Amino acid sequence: MTSSTSATTPFSPAQLGTQILIGWSGSDPATGRGTAFLLTYSLGDGTDGPETGERAMRTALERSGLRVGGETLDVSDLPNHPVKLLVQAGQAVLTLPHFKAQHTMPQEWLAVARSEGRVHGMFATRPWPAAVPGQPVGEELLRSFVCDPEVIGTSAHCLMPVRSLG
Repeated sequence: MTSSTSATTPFSPAQLGTQILIGWSGSDPATGRGTAFLLTYSLGDGTDGPETGERAMRTALERSGLRVGGETLDVSDLPNHPVKLLVQAGQAVLTLPHFKAQHTMPQEWLAVARSEGRVHGMFATRPWPAAVPGQPVGEELLRSFVCDPEVIGTSAHCLMPVRSLG
């Protein structure tokens, strides 16, 4: 019998470092439908360095019920799942047990998120120190990170229903 070590692996939030939330939207070439994306990542500036931060992020995500490196989890039918997304007043508020962030989203992202009723979340375990707060993230830089097979394979992915207060 095998068991996951993440359930027993201790970590401290300080090991996760600075966690960032960014969003973008695009269309699925196969269906032509829009998709709103949210990416969370760490700058790798945690107390014990980027490698420890990566392990801590994996543990935190798995404790949140997300599958690192696995299939995309659809939390729409899991009302008690701890990953929550609230979209209100031009803001996306993402809540996980180890992380809560609020980010102003572009109108295009908001329109796609509302029309589709869900957002694709990508939770990277790999740090991304090149994308720092206050500096624009260009399309090529974003694409180089989110399309990197190693980043994809070491991230958790989930579809989150768009919730609002109204």
